[in-house]
Amino acid sequence: MKTVSHSSTASPCQPAAVSAGVDGQRRAWLCSASRALAGAGLLGVIDPLVRAGAWAAGTDAPEKTEVRIGFIPLTDCASVVMASVLGIDKKYGVRIVPTKEASWAGVRDKLINGELDFAHVLYGMMYGVHLGVGGPRTDMAVLMNLNQNGQAITLSSKLRDEGVTSGETLAALMRDKPRTYTFAQTFPTGTHAMWLYYWLAAHGIHPMKDAKVITVPPPQMVANMRVGNMDGFCVGEPWNARAILDGIGYTANTSQDIWPDHPEKVLGATAEFVASYPNTARAVTAAVLEAGKWIDASPENRRKTAETIAAKSYVNTNADAIMGRMLGDYDNGLGKSWHDAHAMRFYGDGAANFPYLSDGMWFMAQHKRWGLLREHPDYLAVARQVNRIDVYRQAAAAAGVSVPDAELRKSTLIDGVVWDGTDAAAYADGFAIKA
Repeated sequence: MKTVSHSSTASPCQPAAVSAGVDGQRRAWLCSASRALAGAGLLGVIDPLVRAGAWAAGTDAPEKTEVRIGFIPLTDCASVVMASVLGIDKKYGVRIVPTKEASWAGVRDKLINGELDFAHVLYGMMYGVHLGVGGPRTDMAVLMNLNQNGQAITLSSKLRDEGVTSGETLAALMRDKPRTYTFAQTFPTGTHAMWLYYWLAAHGIHPMKDAKVITVPPPQMVANMRVGNMDGFCVGEPWNARAILDGIGYTANTSQDIWPDHPEKVLGATAEFVASYPNTARAVTAAVLEAGKWIDASPENRRKTAETIAAKSYVNTNADAIMGRMLGDYDNGLGKSWHDAHAMRFYGDGAANFPYLSDGMWFMAQHKRWGLLREHPDYLAVARQVNRIDVYRQAAAAAGVSVPDAELRKSTLIDGVVWDGTDAAAYADGFAIKA
């Protein structure tokens, strides 16, 4: 981030601040804060609000002040929506226009052709596109993680009636009663596909050989299960909760059972857009980051968020389908209820948002495991290209969010295998069940 100085950035006390939309009261406050900091010799260490005002007036102003952010109707689009609804975007000199999309393939295409500036998007899809898997190869940029956790594996009531209540009993049924078992994910290189494949394999089921896997857009999962098109699916909320409310399925495992505090959706853009509009990328990231911080600040804020995103223009379901799991209160549809310590989080003191290089590398390793990539990529080099930690650090400074020192993290997944990003090729090749 640029250090603000009198020589390089217009002062909020100058008329330019008025033309940038700063009202009289805010302008006076910015003037006072700037003078105080200058007097203390601390003008280069400016409070985020002052910094935002200076950006709006000076050379760091967003190059594009109205941006279209695509989203899929899922609970984890919340921070994008709330950044707009709460007006947090305006604080950073931009106007976010959330744009509801029908499928992840549509999101991909509109990002690539420029119809969308940013998107609430599947982490693995960004890497797939960057490496030419699942779409035309295009350099992509992950600006921040939007959330952790909050997806699930839903199995049909028909399987429950056959005695299936877990991955172990599913594997036993598939051995004892061979037939075509069909499972759905939302995009071949996306997060839901990877959680589904990992979960099946952890229970000895080869997703490519022992089952049929289909792709279904998230809002269509429940309808497809209702008419018997699949035995199970992996999707984000609220569609797992909706299946329970509608009496057609139950939660076998949450995605946080598979990987506690796993990465999920990201704020994505093309690398070309970030290069052309770096100030806009920083401002939008800061606004969405602050919105996530607001959501996680209290249960009441989460309730307000659930009520807001339930609207037809966003997720289009009743708030009850969103509210419970948004608050961490789970019912698996089999009689078990609990408060989940690793429920969906949008901020988590900043830990949920940092674009760890190892998170991006994990998706590439799984793509290689399942044959989506023929050769091992240079995992770390690609992750450094895609995960724009430089932009994130600037945005976090603007939003007053602390940033971890390490760019890799260590996790233990459901099968007991440890992932830390240190040898991604050996990790990808080390699984007994793989393509």
